[in-house]
Amino acid sequence: MRITIAQINATIGGFTSNREKIVAFTRKAQTEQCSDLVLFPELAICGYPPMDLLDQDRFVEMNIRTVHILQRELPEGIAVGVGFVNRNPYGRGKSLVNVYGILLNGKLVLEQIKTLLPTYDVFDEARNFESAQHWPVFEWKGERIGVAICEDVWRETDIPGTNYLRDPVRELLNQGISLLCVPSASPYIAGKLKVRRALAERISLRGNMPLVYINAVGANDSIIFDGRSFIVAPLMDGPGPAQDPLRLSARAFEEDLLTWDTTGPGVFHAPETTDGERDPFKVGLTRQELDVLETALVMGIRDYMHKCGFTKAHLGLSGGIDSALVAYLAVQALGKDKVVCFSMPSRFSSQGSKNDAAELAERLGCRLVVLPIEPVYTSFLATLDEVFEQRPFDVAEENLQARIRGTLLMGFSNKFDSMLLTTGNKSELAMGYCTLYGDMDGALGPIGDLFKTEVFALCQRINEKALTAQGREIIPEAILTKPPSAELRFNQKDEDSLPPYETLDAILKLYLFENLSKDEIMERGYDGELSGRIIKTVARAEFKRRQAPPVLKVSKRAFGMGRRMPIARELYEV
Repeated sequence: MRITIAQINATIGGFTSNREKIVAFTRKAQTEQCSDLVLFPELAICGYPPMDLLDQDRFVEMNIRTVHILQRELPEGIAVGVGFVNRNPYGRGKSLVNVYGILLNGKLVLEQIKTLLPTYDVFDEARNFESAQHWPVFEWKGERIGVAICEDVWRETDIPGTNYLRDPVRELLNQGISLLCVPSASPYIAGKLKVRRALAERISLRGNMPLVYINAVGANDSIIFDGRSFIVAPLMDGPGPAQDPLRLSARAFEEDLLTWDTTGPGVFHAPETTDGERDPFKVGLTRQELDVLETALVMGIRDYMHKCGFTKAHLGLSGGIDSALVAYLAVQALGKDKVVCFSMPSRFSSQGSKNDAAELAERLGCRLVVLPIEPVYTSFLATLDEVFEQRPFDVAEENLQARIRGTLLMGFSNKFDSMLLTTGNKSELAMGYCTLYGDMDGALGPIGDLFKTEVFALCQRINEKALTAQGREIIPEAILTKPPSAELRFNQKDEDSLPPYETLDAILKLYLFENLSKDEIMERGYDGELSGRIIKTVARAEFKRRQAPPVLKVSKRAFGMGRRMPIARELYEV
């Protein structure tokens, strides 16, 4: 059998465009690659995750209608696997099911309902879907084909919330399947690909059969899907124990169409090469992983804007490292002619920062607009002078500057239909070191899931590659080496208000990723008073994060969809 992976970028609610893409990829698989079976990702008909669109009857009906249209439009002689939402056939439980169907010669010949419904991280499927009670097998071209949808193969992992009672893979293996298809919408996280492949290889070896993993690609809101679909198969013959069971691997962060013949010679892959030093920038990521991270963020910006109907973006360019990284990523995603940067100096802006912003814009080739905010700031201060009762200068006057800048940037957005990108990082968002209706203004936070130390590491890697390729760094060295500062008062430094970022980020990771308490963090060697203060500050800043733009999720726990906390609560942890 010739099996084709159709790794497509589906748009949520884009029933017509998704259907047209499914038909086009299927025809290409049949005519150009002589495929017998073409497989699309989980919920490819409606896009993933549909969230509360599932409450709309019209949305559910469009899923079902699209399947019926595909039954007529798809070519005959090729089996096609597609994911969609359907009504619960069992008569009890939730009203909907997450289904993977196989269409052949105008008929829906298999419907496999998803069994394991995740409710951790960004997932909330048990809220809407009912679990499978049956695991049918489809016979085609001499193969007995079973389907396990995404989470259905993750039962054996140690991810919190995955202690499932049912084992759909075992149910299928007990029926003697010879091929397992795993349609997925598995979000990108650094290092996750290795976990996917290891899991797939264990199942393939246990069942002595090929496993086809078909992953979604593209970005939907905060979630980035990396694609990188693959086929693994047991090592039946061929050279020695070093042979890799990976038979086929699709591209990362791009649509792809790849075919493998189960009866032909295997396509054997050498083990992935390493890139030398394991952690060159001391953030737990190799150079290769930083490169993948950059690609993920670039695609996340591009896809978010495209699916929201925007073609242009702009941002405030302060001369600091965060806005420098966002400007670089935006130019990579959209092109230099589609990005406008604004330098908005005040009385507290250093000449060095103004020069650095201008130099970066010149190196990126994008337009730089200089809008000094001093006249507006002076007017604001005069207007508020009596109201402020001549109290000493403090955070109120500092934040006025950020809010003036936010107003100007949003004005440009309204006038020119340009999307404002916010430039805050995860460390700042965690500690509330940001201004509501000021530097938090925007429609998307591209680096809101990167700790400050990771921002530095990614910028260093970007410069390292640029130096090799072009003989000159992209991001001016001064931006990387000067002490971070919001420049909202004279001689201000981030470390006036925050611990050193290396210490702050280490404690934040233990608290946010591992849910450790102050005492448990102390046992890891960190100061107890400092750890307690950080935990309190994170909790008190929740109201700001609730009003922040969505961030591109690249870690195992991002603010927003990935971490839902109450705003009004007692701080029992410390």
